[in-house]
Amino acid sequence: MKKFKFSLDSVLSYKQQVLESLQGEHAVILAQVREQEEVLEAAWQAYRDCNEEYRQRKAEGISIMDAMFYQNGLRVLEGDIQRETDRLEELRKQEEAKRQEVVDAKIDTSSIEKLKEKKLELYNKEVAKSEEILIDEFVSSARARASIGA
Repeated sequence: MKKFKFSLDSVLSYKQQVLESLQGEHAVILAQVREQEEVLEAAWQAYRDCNEEYRQRKAEGISIMDAMFYQNGLRVLEGDIQRETDRLEELRKQEEAKRQEVVDAKIDTSSIEKLKEKKLELYNKEVAKSEEILIDEFVSSARARASIGA
């Protein structure tokens, strides 16, 4: 019997390449999300540090100019936090979209892989059946020869 050949091997190979590519892209976006989370946390830490310093200076007594300087600095830091938060949300949306692409590609690939497994199973059953027929024919012809020779 001829060797097993799956007609959709080239499609399966292509789908696997697409899946690997999407997984790589997803990993890159995940790294960007983690990095942006660190940037946002650093912005919050800068805000907390500045605010704490402002409170300490206020408790000790501070000039109006210095108080305005701290208030303006805190407003700038709040703007930074908002920008970094917006950037993080955008990256999370991109990550979610890419994750969905990976899931869809995985489903496509899995369905073709399952089809290949079923085809291989059918092929193996056919091979086993043809071998069984061949063995039966061999045994029958051996018995026939034995009965003729006896």
